Amino acid sequence: MERREFIKAGAIAAAGFTILPSGSLFANSNGKVRLGYIGVGARGMSHISEGLLRDDVEIVAICDIQERSLKRCREYIAKKGKPAAKEYTGGLDAYKGLLDRKDIDAVIIATPWQFHHPQSIDAMKAGKYVGCEVIAGLTVDEHWDIVHTSEKTGIPYMTLENVCYRRDVMAALNMSRQGLFGELLHVEGGYQHNLRGVLFNGPDGVTFGPDATSEAQWRTQFNIDMDGDLYPTHGVGPCMHYVNINSGNRFTSMSSFSSKARGLAAYVEEKAPGNKNAKINYKEGDIVQTMINCANGETVMLTHDTHLPRPYSLGFRVQGTKGLWMDVAKGVYIEHQTKENESWDPAQQWFEKYDHPLWKKYETFAEGAGHGGMDWFVFNAFIESVKQKKQTPIDVYDSMTMSVILPLSSKSIKEGNAVQEFPDFTKGKWKERKSTFALDDSGF
Repeated sequence: MERREFIKAGAIAAAGFTILPSGSLFANSNGKVRLGYIGVGARGMSHISEGLLRDDVEIVAICDIQERSLKRCREYIAKKGKPAAKEYTGGLDAYKGLLDRKDIDAVIIATPWQFHHPQSIDAMKAGKYVGCEVIAGLTVDEHWDIVHTSEKTGIPYMTLENVCYRRDVMAALNMSRQGLFGELLHVEGGYQHNLRGVLFNGPDGVTFGPDATSEAQWRTQFNIDMDGDLYPTHGVGPCMHYVNINSGNRFTSMSSFSSKARGLAAYVEEKAPGNKNAKINYKEGDIVQTMINCANGETVMLTHDTHLPRPYSLGFRVQGTKGLWMDVAKGVYIEHQTKENESWDPAQQWFEKYDHPLWKKYETFAEGAGHGGMDWFVFNAFIESVKQKKQTPIDVYDSMTMSVILPLSSKSIKEGNAVQEFPDFTKGKWKERKSTFALDDSGF
C-alpha cells in the first residue's frame, strides 16, 4: 500500500471512547491534522521529522526559546519542501501565543520536564489534543491536575511513550494475550542506558547547564537535585499493558531503593581530572530499583541505571506459569515447547511467529523512523486519534500512572524505602475498563 493510500484509508477501529473536543477540529477543508510543536530541540525534531513524512499532517507553528533550535527546524522544514511554520519565541510563556491560534488541532510537547505540566494544562484548556513527551509532572499533585483538566475539558492527553510500540515488546504482548506464558506473575522493565555522554558535553566533555548543549542544559540538574526513578516510563509502559493496569487491574503500592552515587563524579574525573563537576554531590543513586504490587497479585520491578558504563538494555522480563521472555538473555522459554529443557530458545524465533499485527501491517511505513521504527507507531497512534476525534490509546490515566513513579520513588527513598500508596487516577473505573491498547492492526 502506498503512503498516500494509507493516509487516506486511515484506521478503522479506534481505542477507547469517542471524545468531541471543544475546538473546531478540521475547520479547514483539506482534512489534515494541524499541529503545533512546543519545543523543537533534539526530541522535538524527531517528531517534526515524523510529521513531515505524512500527507495528513500540517505543521502550522513551532515554539522554542533558543534560536539555534528554531533555525535547525526552519531549515529542515524548508529542505523537505514544506511551508514555513509560524515561529513563537522570546520567553518561557511564548507557547501561549501558539495555543491562542484557532487553526491548531493538537500540540506536541517536547520541552524539559519541568515545563510539561503547565504547558499541557494550558493546551487542554485551549482545546488542543496533547501529545507530550515523557514525565508529565514533578509532583503527585501535578499529575492529578492533568487528570482533572483532561476530564473537565474532555481533551485527551497522551504520553508519547514509544517503547510501548517496540517490535519485540509488542510480539511478547501478543504472546501473552494468546496464553503462551500462562498466567502472568511477574514483569520487569527499566531504563538501563549509559547517559554520561548525554548529561555532559561541551569542549571539555564534562560541562552541563547553560554553557552546554541539548539535554545537558537541563537534565543533568535533576541528577544533582533528586534521588529516584527519573525515567520510569520506558520500562513501566509496556509492563502496564502486560498486566492490564487500569483495565481490570491497578498498581496498589510501591517502594524504591537507591544505591550510592559514584558514577557521574568518576566519569567527570576520568574525562577532566580535577574538574569542579567531579566534586558535586550527585543525589541520584547509580542504581534505583522500584518494586510495585498489583491488585491482582502480580509484581513489577523497574530499574533505573544511567550513570555507569554498560550496554543499552531496558531489561524486560515477562514471566508466567508456563514460561518467560527475558530481553537481556535474548531468549524465550516455554515449558514443553522450547526445544531443550531448561534452555533458551532464541527469542527472535518466537517473535517472528507471533509478530504483532500492527507491525505486520505497517512495517514498511515505519522503515527509517526513529528508534527502530517505534517512533512512527506512537506518532501515528496520536495522529489517528486526532483525525478520528477518538480517545488516545495511551490515555491520561495510563500516562499519569507511568509518570507518577518519579515523585513516588523519590518520596519512598527519602523516607527510608517506605512503601507508598499508589494513586488510583481512574477513581475506581479500572475495575470495569477494558484493555484497548493495540488489540488488532487498526493503527492504534
